[in-house]
Amino acid sequence: MRAFAFFAAALIALAPRAWAQSALPDLGSASDTELSPQMERRLGESIVREMRRDPQFIDDPEVSEYLGSVGGRLAQAMGARQDFEFFGVRDPTINAFALPGGFVGVHTGLLNASESESELASVLGHELAHVTQRHIARMLGQQKQMQIPVLAALAAAVLLGRSRPDLATGATVAAQAGAASAQLAYSRDFEREADRVGLQALSGAGYDARAMASFFEKMQRSQRVSDDGTLPGYLRTHPITTERIADAQNKVAGLPYKQHPDSLEFHLVRAKLRSESGDAQDAVVYYERSVSERRYANEAAARYGLVSALLRARRAQAAEAEMAKLRATGAPGSMLDTLEARVRLALNDPAGAEKLLAQARSRQPHSRPLLYAHVSALQEGGRHEQAAAVLTEAVRYYPGDPRLRARQSRSYAALGKRLLQHQAQGEYYALQGSLPAAIEQLSLARGAGDGDFYQLSVLDARLKELRAQQSAEGKR
Repeated sequence: MRAFAFFAAALIALAPRAWAQSALPDLGSASDTELSPQMERRLGESIVREMRRDPQFIDDPEVSEYLGSVGGRLAQAMGARQDFEFFGVRDPTINAFALPGGFVGVHTGLLNASESESELASVLGHELAHVTQRHIARMLGQQKQMQIPVLAALAAAVLLGRSRPDLATGATVAAQAGAASAQLAYSRDFEREADRVGLQALSGAGYDARAMASFFEKMQRSQRVSDDGTLPGYLRTHPITTERIADAQNKVAGLPYKQHPDSLEFHLVRAKLRSESGDAQDAVVYYERSVSERRYANEAAARYGLVSALLRARRAQAAEAEMAKLRATGAPGSMLDTLEARVRLALNDPAGAEKLLAQARSRQPHSRPLLYAHVSALQEGGRHEQAAAVLTEAVRYYPGDPRLRARQSRSYAALGKRLLQHQAQGEYYALQGSLPAAIEQLSLARGAGDGDFYQLSVLDARLKELRAQQSAEGKR
């Protein structure tokens, strides 16, 4: 896969960096082969940081929020005590993967292939179980003498690249760890344990527990009918056996039947991704036919897809007309608010978009996608003072959100507030793990000439902190 090739290559390129010489901390006795949770998180962050640079990475807060809502229910049912972060990958193969530290990627192919929300949840539950049961840590922890960049490259090459053996092999050789790659495949015991824990979470979260076996059967059928010898990514990374299907069926046989209606967001996210892929006009034709011929599982989602496709095709007037029909379905949800705001912006009506989003945020004040859209509408309308005020409050609630810092920097630049502009940009780089760039930006803020004594004192303290952090990482 193109995305996987990038992931492995980018991570291997980490080795020459300043912290590439850092050795892993003492992992304990020979019997203690697990990485610490803190080390796991560092590995996951290093992988995801590089993945974000690839165009296949879906940097969409609504997609991430939806996946997080499904994953959050499953994690709660598991009693998980760690944070998880979910993101999409624009890839047609049916696959999902878990990274060290609780990062979970979902291919668009999996979303498209899932015939129900419970099927999607069954795969996410399986991936979460690999994390909660420390399977990734236990595999990587065996490689005690490896440096962090090499471990990160191995994680990318094997945990992600197993769906393309040629890429996985090349990446491992380049990482000078070819012999270790064989030890990093999920064992049969790990797969069975992930099935069991994922199935329990599926049922405990209120989803249809039978969806796991039905998804397995679907994958097995696809293996049988494959003419070109290729297999869906999920089959390569998690081989489906008759035994696994039988185990899943046996475990749910005694459970009462529980129908789980698909959420509106399940349909809307799928429609959004479908409308944003391929040729824009092809997407318009697809959804026009779906609506006119009533070939859809959910009318609101089909109309959502049509509006989104029309916006891509730069047909704002037609999108406005279809948006009215979408609203007439009575479907609720913030995704409709952000879509209508996009229509208003396409019609050169940022004030209308801002008003709509302000009202939506009053109803759902904790929605991050609405927050981002609201700020963007304010900035598009040139209302940077208001945008800066909204962002100042938002940063207090979400200090670790790099999106907010980047938007802060844009508004401060428009307002001519150079110290605050560079300060916000510096914090953005710090959150992205780029300490040299962060220090450079904060140094520019220090010399901007428009700060008061308090602001300069804050900058001095922060610069001292970042330089100490950079020095400590260079010595490891």
